[in-house]
Amino acid sequence: MSQSTLTVKDLHVSIDGKEILKGVNLEIKGGEFHAVMGPNGTGKSTLSSAIMGHPKYEVTQGTITLDGEDVLEMEVDERARAGLFLGMQYPSEITGVTNAEFLRSAVNARREEGDEISLMKFIRQMDSNMDILEMDQDMAQRYLNEGFSGGEKKRNEILQLMTIKPKIAILDEIDSGLDIDALKVVSQGINQMRDENFGCLIITHYQRLLDYITPDHVHVMMQGRVVKSGGPELAHRLEAEGYDWIKQELGIEDETVQ
Repeated sequence: MSQSTLTVKDLHVSIDGKEILKGVNLEIKGGEFHAVMGPNGTGKSTLSSAIMGHPKYEVTQGTITLDGEDVLEMEVDERARAGLFLGMQYPSEITGVTNAEFLRSAVNARREEGDEISLMKFIRQMDSNMDILEMDQDMAQRYLNEGFSGGEKKRNEILQLMTIKPKIAILDEIDSGLDIDALKVVSQGINQMRDENFGCLIITHYQRLLDYITPDHVHVMMQGRVVKSGGPELAHRLEAEGYDWIKQELGIEDETVQ
């Protein structure tokens, strides 16, 4: 399997005519973990939603490609089948569809007709992943996210990630609302995915997640664009000093977007 690449070039995105992203550039390759940080209202979640094709977000300029294919020409389900995955801050509940049914359908959606995963192989993989995430086995037969606590929903997102095995995952504030024990377990599941065929974009406010998942690259977003990039040491400095030093260094005035 060749190394996948998600490329975002000069991305401009608007909501209801208001420009939110103002020229974002990113490239994420298989084997790389990238973290995007920044103050509230700088466009981080808009970036994830635009990549995955949320209809609320209008791309007015720029390109998004996955392995050279135009992502913007794909429907939402086509983006998922092509190998993109979004771990959401607030996962949806779906009544009438069990976790196991949803996961097996998602796995088979990325396989050729006639090459569907066998039931026994699927169950073995799912059970193994649930053990890593310290999830009760009965959660497989519960309706998708229905009645789940915040921590259970986040573990379930990572269960989906580990089972589906996408090319590139976007994890939007996956640490939101997790206590320290749940954070360690979720991080362990994400780290299990590390290999040259998997790239990850982690959107977070806090250094604490990056204590457990070491990024190869850290990017800071302000005013709808990436204004600074570096290694893990950049996240540590942000935790210690906040964002004011970047604003002063780059002459950025306070201004927020959505």
